[in-house]
Amino acid sequence: MKKFIHDLTVKSVEALSSKHVLLKLTSDSPLPTITPGQFVEVRVDHSPSTYLRRPISINLVDYQQNELWLLIAMIGDGTRQLGKLHVGDTLNCLYPLGNGFTLPTEPSENMLLVGGGVGVAPLLHLGHEIKERGGEPSFLLGARTKDDLLELDLFQQLGHVYVTTEDDSLGEKGFVTDHSVLKKEKFSRIATCGPKPMMMSVARYAHARGIECEVSLENKMACGLGACLCCVEKTTEGNLCVCKEGPVLNIKKLLWQI
Repeated sequence: MKKFIHDLTVKSVEALSSKHVLLKLTSDSPLPTITPGQFVEVRVDHSPSTYLRRPISINLVDYQQNELWLLIAMIGDGTRQLGKLHVGDTLNCLYPLGNGFTLPTEPSENMLLVGGGVGVAPLLHLGHEIKERGGEPSFLLGARTKDDLLELDLFQQLGHVYVTTEDDSLGEKGFVTDHSVLKKEKFSRIATCGPKPMMMSVARYAHARGIECEVSLENKMACGLGACLCCVEKTTEGNLCVCKEGPVLNIKKLLWQI
C-alpha cells in the first residue's frame, strides 16, 4: 500500500477527558483508503525532548468530510505537545502504516470488538466499516472508571455496547473478560486492542473456544517502516516487525502462553 507524508490541518480539537484529546485532521487532497487498525507516525514539533515520530492509531476516517481522527492519550512530552495543537495548525503525518483488522465477509457475522483504555481508538473505525457493510458489531469496552470510557456515545451508534469498570461506576464490575455477555453470546470472531494483559486474557478466552481472534499490538515503534527493528515480536513465523507486518496479528501467530 502506498505511503504518504502530508501536512494535515487541524480541523477541530476536542478534550474528551483531562488526559485525552480528539484531533480531527483534514487535507486539501482526498484522504487515501485506510484499513481499520492502521496507524500514522506523526512528527512532534516544538518539543525539544521528542526526537522521533510518535505512532498513533487511526480512530476514524470520515471520507465524506475528508477527516482523519486521532485519539491522543497525553502521557509524555510528545503527546502532551500534540494536545496543545489548535484549529488551523498543521501536523505532519506519515500514513497509512501497517496492516489492519480482517473485515467480516458476511453482514450476519457476529463479531465482538474488545477495547481497553485508549485501545478503543481503532475499534471505532473498525465498527464503522462493519456497519457500512451492513453488519452490526458488538463492543465490549473496559476502563478503570466511567470517566475513563472514551467515545461511548459514538460506539452506541454503531452496535451493541457492553461495559465493564473496575470500580463498578458503570456497567459490570471487573475486567472485560469478566463480563456476562461472554457467557451468554456466541461470537464468530474477536478483534481487540488495549493493554497487553487485557489482550492476552481475551486471546485466552478466544483460544479456549476456538474463536478466530486478532490483536492490535502496541510495541514501541519508531520508524513505522520496519527499518529500525525496535518493535520486533517473536512469532511462529520468526521475528516480525509489528509496524510493518502488524500491528494487527492473528493470535495463532503469537507465542503468548495462552
